[in-house]
Amino acid sequence: MLLFSGCLLAAPTGEKKIEAEVKAITRSAILIDTHNDIPSFTIDGVDIGNSPKTHSDIQRFREGGVGAVFFSVYISATYVNANHSANRALQMIDTVYHDIIGRYPSDFVPAFTAADIEKAHRKHKIAALMGIEGGHAIEDSPRLLRDFYKLGVRYMTLTHMNTNHWADSSGDVNDTDIEHHNGLTPFGKEVIGEMNRLGMMVDISHVSDKTFYDALETSRAPLIASHSDCRAISNVPRNMTDDMIEALAQKGGVIQMSVNCSFVSQKSADANNNSPLRDRYSLARRQYKDDTVQLQKALDALEDEDKKYQIRATLDDVVANIDHVKQVAGIDAIGIGSDFDGIICTPAGLDDVSKFPNLTRALLEKGYTPAEIKKIYGGNTLRLMRQVEKVAERKER
Repeated sequence: MLLFSGCLLAAPTGEKKIEAEVKAITRSAILIDTHNDIPSFTIDGVDIGNSPKTHSDIQRFREGGVGAVFFSVYISATYVNANHSANRALQMIDTVYHDIIGRYPSDFVPAFTAADIEKAHRKHKIAALMGIEGGHAIEDSPRLLRDFYKLGVRYMTLTHMNTNHWADSSGDVNDTDIEHHNGLTPFGKEVIGEMNRLGMMVDISHVSDKTFYDALETSRAPLIASHSDCRAISNVPRNMTDDMIEALAQKGGVIQMSVNCSFVSQKSADANNNSPLRDRYSLARRQYKDDTVQLQKALDALEDEDKKYQIRATLDDVVANIDHVKQVAGIDAIGIGSDFDGIICTPAGLDDVSKFPNLTRALLEKGYTPAEIKKIYGGNTLRLMRQVEKVAERKER
């Protein structure tokens, strides 16, 4: 209702229609978020049942209409020291099973396939899936890759910010102290072949451009970018060029749109790049390179201080990235991979997982149909998952 001269007036008919559509889409769409980092907090004791200081908890998942979450099994590059990456991955997997699914079985159910996600939706539960963030987690072992698949991992990001022994990252592409491979090594291509055989999605967020094209050529199944945006809008290495987005889509892949301020807005990226704390970040990483706990404490403190230098992106910026992908590659190439709880700056209006209805409203106002929004929210990801599963069923080598 609208207030005018002391009287209550009915909201415009068009506004009522959009609000009704927002509610209907929130109820019926299977919103699949392919990248959420709340396990990095639950592993340290945060209760996902009620966690007001994070971007995610059960009530807000419900308010946002989230139907499925790929919880990130994030492995910091610091765990590469002394080969602790696999150990950390196992701990992260355990927090998903123990502290999320096990603690709240009435809300979450483990899921491993597209059909499992749809079944969870019918039962009004949130499907819980996992994706490893950082290929160094397998410690160069196909056996560990297979073990992680058996434990429920359904995608792996080939690299994180660090180049590993078999794939180049976008995070250190200009670092002359790093031994790069010019994309994927022969072993890296074997890893992708084994992921195809298993039915594990190949995630190319965080990889270098050359690694992306190598992975695209190597994989028999479509690829995902689990949390990336458009380099044409925000020129950061983590984002994808138009050529990359188009090539990804031509092979059935999906770019899952992140809500990281710096990824969706050039103004935000510029503010981040010009932060006076950048040298202190580098110093902390060098000073505590062998001490994961102290490094995380130092980075957390810097991130809190860094907030005053940020320029927040907006909901319109997120829509602009979605719209750009639609123009470049079509509606079937778009998904959602928020990166909530893995980022320190979220767009105004899309502050946490409860605010997805705001995105729904903005897309409707932009002219997107409910059918198109449902594709973005989950339909495209379900289709991709089924394609990956079919390749695995053929057991091709």
